[in-house]
Amino acid sequence: MKRVFITEKPSVAQQFAAALGIHGARKDGYVEDGDTIVTWCVGHLVTMSYPEVYDPKLKKWSMETIPFLPDQWRYEVLPDVKKQFDTVSRILNREDVDTIYVCTDSGREGEYIYRLVDQMAGVPATKKKLRVWIDSQTDEEIRRGIKEAKPLSEYDALSDAAYLRAKEDYLMGINFSRALSLKYAWTVRDYLGLDRCVIAVGRVMTCVLGMIVERERSIRNFVPTPFYRVLAHVGKKPEEADNTTLFDAEWRAVPGSRYDGSPELYKENGFKKRETAEELIRNLDEPLPVTLKVEKLTKKTEKKNPPLLYNLAELQNDCSRIFKINPSQTLDIVQELYEKKMVTYPRTDARVLSTAVAKEINKNLEGLCAYPELGVYARNVVNQGAFKGLEKSRYVNDKQITDHYAIIPTGQAVGQAEKLSEVKAGVYDLIVRRFLSIFYPAAEYQKISIELIRNGEHFFAGFKSLVKPGYLPIADRNYGKKTDKTEKSEKEDEDERSMSPEEAAHLVEGLRKGSLLSCNGFDVKEGMTTPPKRYASGTLILAMENAGQLIEDEDLREQIRGAGIGTSATRDAIISKLVKNGYIALNQKTQIITPTLLGEVIYDCVRYSIQGLLRADLTASWEKGLAGVADGSITAEEYMTKMSDYVSKYTNYVKRLGNQQQITRVFDEARPYYKAGKPKAAPAGGKKNE
Repeated sequence: MKRVFITEKPSVAQQFAAALGIHGARKDGYVEDGDTIVTWCVGHLVTMSYPEVYDPKLKKWSMETIPFLPDQWRYEVLPDVKKQFDTVSRILNREDVDTIYVCTDSGREGEYIYRLVDQMAGVPATKKKLRVWIDSQTDEEIRRGIKEAKPLSEYDALSDAAYLRAKEDYLMGINFSRALSLKYAWTVRDYLGLDRCVIAVGRVMTCVLGMIVERERSIRNFVPTPFYRVLAHVGKKPEEADNTTLFDAEWRAVPGSRYDGSPELYKENGFKKRETAEELIRNLDEPLPVTLKVEKLTKKTEKKNPPLLYNLAELQNDCSRIFKINPSQTLDIVQELYEKKMVTYPRTDARVLSTAVAKEINKNLEGLCAYPELGVYARNVVNQGAFKGLEKSRYVNDKQITDHYAIIPTGQAVGQAEKLSEVKAGVYDLIVRRFLSIFYPAAEYQKISIELIRNGEHFFAGFKSLVKPGYLPIADRNYGKKTDKTEKSEKEDEDERSMSPEEAAHLVEGLRKGSLLSCNGFDVKEGMTTPPKRYASGTLILAMENAGQLIEDEDLREQIRGAGIGTSATRDAIISKLVKNGYIALNQKTQIITPTLLGEVIYDCVRYSIQGLLRADLTASWEKGLAGVADGSITAEEYMTKMSDYVSKYTNYVKRLGNQQQITRVFDEARPYYKAGKPKAAPAGGKKNE
C-alpha cells in the first residue's frame, strides 16, 4: 500500500520530496516513487458557491431574497485549477493508497484548504489521515513533523473555526453588500457621478476602513492649541558663575505652587496664555541674586531588555518603517525566506519560543555562525553558552503560543543571503538581529533627575547616559551612526537629555540637596498641540493586531494581544483589498494611508445603517469567538447561531431604513477636502467575500 503527502503549493511539495528522499520523475501534478506519492494544491482548489447556484433567481440582487442563509452549504471546484483538483482527487481515492499525510500550511487557512479538497473529492473515512504540523521547511523539521504526525481528527476544532470564518465572511459580504448597495448605491452613484457602484463591505475590511476614516477626520477636525512652558537656564554654582548655561530645567505645577490646580494651566507643565507664563517669570526674578536650590537629586540605573521576537505584525511594521514596503510585500518576502529554509513559519502571532525549541536552539545559533557580519555575535553566544537556560527567560512561554512560535532564523541556508536582493536581505537581517539580541544582556542607562526650587516654584531636568550598550549593537543596524531622525528626536526630548557618562558625572559633581546653582534667566517657550498621525501600512497592521489601538509600548501590546482584528495571515490582504476597491490610498514611498472620498462615502453609508461593522471591539470579538471554536471552548453550533442571528437582524434593519436623502448631506462634510474630479468607481459584482 502507498502513502500520500499533500502540500499547499508545488514549491513546498519539492521540499517534502527532498526531505523524504523521493527521486521519482515529476508527473502531471504529482511525484511518485515506490510506496510514496507527493502531490499538491495550488492554494485553494475549492470555493463556496455563489447564491445563484442554490437558486438561479438569486443572481439578481433584490431586497426580497435577503437575508440569504443557506441550510446546506454548497461548494465547487475553481475552474482555473480543476485539472489539478482532478489529479489530487484521483490520487487520494486510489485503492492502493491507505494513508494520507496532510501537509498544507500549519494553520487555520491551510486546514481549510485540505478539508475542502477532502470533502469535494469524497475521500473515504476509512483511509488513515494524519496531520503534519511544522514550523519551518528544513529537512529535519519536515521529517520530525511526519514522524510526530497526529490523526487529522485532532484538528477538527480548527477545521470548524476555518469553515465558520469562511461562512461568516460569506454571509456578511453577500447580505450586507447587497443590502447596502440596494439601499444606497444609486444615491452614491448619483452624488459622485459614477457609472456604477457596489457598496462592498466585510467583517474585517469595513472595520479597518472605519479606523482609517475616523483617524483622518480626527486630523481634519483638530484645532491646534498653543501652550507656553517656562524654562530656567541653569548655570554653575554662584561662586563659579560665568553666565555659562549647563542645562535647561522645565517648570511644573506641583503641590505648593501658586498655580497648582489653576484653570490657566495646560497640563502640569505649561500655560494656556503667554501672559500667565510671563507673570510667573516676574515672580521668579526677585529677589536678587537669582539662584535655584537643589531640592532633590536622584541617580538610578535602568535596564532595557532586548525586545521580544518578531511575529508577522511586528515584522511588517518594522519593514514598512525601514524599507518603505507594504505588509503584503513583507509577507511575500518572509514567505520566500521560509520556503528557502532560512526562517521559520511566518504567519504567526506569537513573539516567544516554545520550551521544546528553546532546548535545541544551539542548532540555529551554530548555523548562524557562518552568516557574514553577524556570525561573530552568534559564535560568541555559542562559545560562552549564553543560550543555556533560555527556556526560563521571558522569550519562552508555551502558553502564549497557539499555532506557531515566533519568526526566527533556522540557521540553515545562510549562504543564500548573499544572493538575495537588497530589501530581501534586509528583512532577513532584521530577523537574525532580533533573534541574536535575546542572548545578549540588557542595555544599561544611568538616569539623573534634578528637582530645583525657587520662590516655591519647582523646575525639573533629566539626563540619560548609556553605560553598557548590551544588545544594542546587534539589534540596531545603525548603532553608533547619527541620523537626522535620531538627532531630531534628541532635540525634541526636553524631559530627558542624552549625554555621555563623563558629561553626566561632571554635571552633577559636588551637587547635593541644598546646593545652589546660578540662573541665567527664564524664558517662555511656545509649543503647539499636534493632531494624531495618519496610519502607515505598518502601524495600521499593529493597530489591527491590538483591536484598533495603536499602542507604542511593547509590553502593553503583549498584554492585550489575542484580541485583534483579522489574523496575521489576512491583515495585509485586507489593506490591499481596500486599495483595490478605491476606498483608501496607499503612498508607496511613505506607506502613509488615507481614505478616498469614495471610502468616506462608503463609511458614512455604514455608519448610518450597520454601525457595528465599524466597531473594532465588536470585530475583534468575532475573531476571538473563532479562536474559541478552535480551542474547543465554544461549539460551532453556538457560533453559527449567533452569527446567523446577527446577519439576519441587521439585513432586515437596513431593509426598513429610509434615509437615502438625508445621507447626502452627510457626504457633503467630506467632499471639500478632496480635489475635484471623478473618484474611482467601486467594483461591480456581488463577490461572496466582500
